[in-house]
Amino acid sequence: MIEQPIMVRIFDITKESPGVKTLFFKSKLNFEPGQFIMVWIPLLDEKPFTISYFQEELAGISVLKKGLFTNALHNMKKGDKLGIRGPYGRGFSIPKTLNSCVVGGGIGMASLATLTERLGNVTIVQGTKTASEIIYRERFKNMNICTEDGSIGFKGTTVDLFAELLKKQSFQRVYACGPEKMMYRIFELCNSRYIECEVSLDRYIKCGFGVCGQCDCSGQRICIDGPVFPSNELSNMKDFGKTLILKNGKRAYC
Repeated sequence: MIEQPIMVRIFDITKESPGVKTLFFKSKLNFEPGQFIMVWIPLLDEKPFTISYFQEELAGISVLKKGLFTNALHNMKKGDKLGIRGPYGRGFSIPKTLNSCVVGGGIGMASLATLTERLGNVTIVQGTKTASEIIYRERFKNMNICTEDGSIGFKGTTVDLFAELLKKQSFQRVYACGPEKMMYRIFELCNSRYIECEVSLDRYIKCGFGVCGQCDCSGQRICIDGPVFPSNELSNMKDFGKTLILKNGKRAYC
């Protein structure tokens, strides 16, 4: 794990969708699927990102453009430099099973991408609001796709599509990442059928190593106790799917 930021040069850039770019860089990271790194832009800020591509000495982060920091990342070019530290947190467990499902909502699919490649034979569900927001179409050609507007694939949410799959398939383990309300409903569906479930929570992470407490969820610090949590722990996290701590320190509903 890297404790101090090191500067890496952007090796390549791929456009995944109109709003998502993947920035590739060379670095030797001791990474497990589900962990995250802190990305630093000098004189601007530092934010957490999951590693969405990982092969030997090449890694990538997939960035959804939505604010000042992510806009700055989208404006970067090959050869520009970033600071990174990490990886941090607890990743996904990867048992030897051929009967797993990953459920990604929007940019949440980025957290599941390296896990999906590690699992190999796995059922993939990805959902967005509209067709243009789907990512990794060429990378994972056998995805079960859904859109809320019906512009491609199943019309409905990831929860709707996952519920339909459960009518004809059974899974030993389900992994999910996306909006927290979505993950909570996936967790409930799994719980009702005694299916092991792991979700990757996305809270406001400020330090990355458990000091500030900004990412707290029912006493669990997402940055070091998670970001991945299994069913038995989620069952005891009363804030999961309900409340979170905002950047200003106030609590709000998910």
